[in-house]
Amino acid sequence: MSKGHHRNWMVRLIRWYQKHISAHTAPRCRYYPSCSNYAIQAIERFGCLKGGLLALLRLLRCNQWNRGGIDDVPQLYSLFYRCSWSKAHEEPRLTPLDVDEPIGDKENGL
Repeated sequence: MSKGHHRNWMVRLIRWYQKHISAHTAPRCRYYPSCSNYAIQAIERFGCLKGGLLALLRLLRCNQWNRGGIDDVPQLYSLFYRCSWSKAHEEPRLTPLDVDEPIGDKENGL
């Protein structure tokens, strides 16, 4: 079997989960993109082993003790991409809205 075949098989398995299991339950993921979408992106970008490992680490982070937020698949593969000293995220990052921060335009007093 080729690497592409394994990759396609894993992506199909995750899509089956999204369609037949996840679609019938309340949303539980604390992150954007969802853990299953993150897994698909990671596997497509880095292959089954590296992408699968990133997906597994993401699943371990998605729990009640973690605030969640925006967590994109890194552009460069690194197990330590979430560490501040890692250069895996080269692109500008968006940050989730702080819960205590009011919504509106601060400059115009809205």
